[in-house]
Amino acid sequence: MKANSRTVIIGAGQAGLSCAAELRRRKHEGPVTLVGAEAALPYQRPPLSKAYLSGEMPADRLWLKPEAFYQAADITCRTHTRAAAIDRDARQVLLEGGERLDFDHCVIATGGEARRPPIPGADLPGVHVLRTLFEADGLSAALKTAGRIVIIGAGYIGLEVAASVRKRGHDVVVLEAAERPMQRTASPLIGGWFGALHRGYGVDLRVSEPVAAIIEREGKAAGVKLADGEEVEADLVLLAAGLVLNTRLAEDAGLTCEDGILTDNATRTSDPSVLAAGDVARFHSGLYGRSIRLESVQNAIEQGKAAAATICGDTVHYDPVPWFWSDQYEIKLQIAGLIEGADEIVRRGDPELGNFAVFHMKEGRIIACEAVNAAPEYMAAQKLIAARREVDPQALRNLDVAMREFLA
Repeated sequence: MKANSRTVIIGAGQAGLSCAAELRRRKHEGPVTLVGAEAALPYQRPPLSKAYLSGEMPADRLWLKPEAFYQAADITCRTHTRAAAIDRDARQVLLEGGERLDFDHCVIATGGEARRPPIPGADLPGVHVLRTLFEADGLSAALKTAGRIVIIGAGYIGLEVAASVRKRGHDVVVLEAAERPMQRTASPLIGGWFGALHRGYGVDLRVSEPVAAIIEREGKAAGVKLADGEEVEADLVLLAAGLVLNTRLAEDAGLTCEDGILTDNATRTSDPSVLAAGDVARFHSGLYGRSIRLESVQNAIEQGKAAAATICGDTVHYDPVPWFWSDQYEIKLQIAGLIEGADEIVRRGDPELGNFAVFHMKEGRIIACEAVNAAPEYMAAQKLIAARREVDPQALRNLDVAMREFLA
């Protein structure tokens, strides 16, 4: 690779900035341009639904790097700038204003946008989503005059916001169409435990409760109508319905996409000069034997670094142990690995005490761990999953056997 090759990174989030910073750390000398559609410099997204929304974190702590970093690192950061197309033949990124940026390597780190499900009334004033800083600020401002909040969706974002707004003293109703909270990402035990946690804090959490429409009064949202006809009043409605991936640029450029942009384990797309990283990228996991796409900060950071390493000409084989976390009230949920495919479930610790772990095992090996306020179990599980080491389930249940003993 040319040491002075030109890199254009589309998406100024965690993955995009991680790639840009890693290029400079590796002494890459060529021009690096970061193109971000948002007006803000790259910032942390996880606190938006947690500490930032609850008022415990000021905005200046959200920035991933201070403004001076970009000049010092010679990284051109183009905020409030949207890419319109990738011209693979000319090796140019076309911006919405008509400007063209030449590249030797283009990195797509466009992530996604909050999904607005096709519910009648979803576009009414007073209906919010939460993905960006702008959306978080809009939600926070609306909360100042709202009493009762209805949240549609009991995934991570829905439950994190429920915890944050309860801290601010609001009445909260959470409506989930599935049979339990976090059904897509967590086991029944964990989902049920967190459901009970929220109800204990006064949240009206209802499962198996699909929403038919959002009610309009005086030109704005005033509540929701459930599938059974019941109406639930609200001063504000939050849609917490997951992510819509920003794959349009890749699709229009003729890159192979399938629930994400398909990459190899060096982050290269079907065009080797175009790479992808973060929430939008799908790659093959040798650890799990299937194609996966990860929506997590750690994946964004590490995959961004992997893209930088590939651009610098290094040999890269990206195959991480996935991990995720969620803070709700004073509880920290940490998940290592992917829970699908287990043939045995092992619980360690007592859920009644609020400190326990659920291990998902397959053929004697740990493939995932869900840890509730149980950092030692989580940290050991990460290493055991990577090592593919067989573990005695009975010993795993025994709290007298320290987790470090499984690593010996």
